[in-house]
Amino acid sequence: MVAQTWNAADYATSARFVSDLGQPVLDLLAPRPGERILDVGCGDGALTEKIAQAGATVVGADPAPDFIAAALARGLDARQLDAQTLPFEAEFDAVFTNAVLHWVPDLDAALRGIRRALRPTGRFVGEFGGHGNVAAVSTALRAVGRRHRVDVRMPWHYPTPADFSRRLLAAGFTPVSVELIPRPTPLPSGMAAWLRTFAGPIFEQLPAEVREAALDDAVDLLRWSLCDEQGQWSADYVRLRFEAKSV
Repeated sequence: MVAQTWNAADYATSARFVSDLGQPVLDLLAPRPGERILDVGCGDGALTEKIAQAGATVVGADPAPDFIAAALARGLDARQLDAQTLPFEAEFDAVFTNAVLHWVPDLDAALRGIRRALRPTGRFVGEFGGHGNVAAVSTALRAVGRRHRVDVRMPWHYPTPADFSRRLLAAGFTPVSVELIPRPTPLPSGMAAWLRTFAGPIFEQLPAEVREAALDDAVDLLRWSLCDEQGQWSADYVRLRFEAKSV
């Protein structure tokens, strides 16, 4: 499967809601002046910047060079790093992550690296896609793939609270809270823009000559359930929000 690629300008246009809706998980983090905090999957640094404004020393990590360039342009300490191979050892009081972990192929490796990055009694706070996230979207994409005789593989993994709690324990964390939060999310740019931004690795599995038609088919399938009478689109988001402590 082709890896997801990110364009910071496109993301800011079509997906700014991701960071705009991140305040509740930032509140759960409650960064304090003087703390050293790692933001795993910092993207363009929109939430990383808010952590820094709270008085913490923050390091942003992201594998996408375009995102790192955007975060550096904000004056942040942002480093091009893969969540699965973090190099830190007992450096941080807290680790934060938002809308990232469902993209990580080896989630367990990422959790182990995050645990290593934390000091004793450090905290790990975040939110990402949980079980049932974009269920309608995923079903439509699989249906469109089958129309073209392709059993498409999904680039996301959305765990249940029980599954993620088990993974946290195995990585050396004590879960404090792990909960699913249904959050239907308005899409100001529409469903087609969302699919272009987030579902590229799925359409790349189809023959090039049918990809545009396949995207149109997916939008048509979703219109009944995710587009209202005024033409406003939403996505059927379910978030998994958590807090854990390093053992």
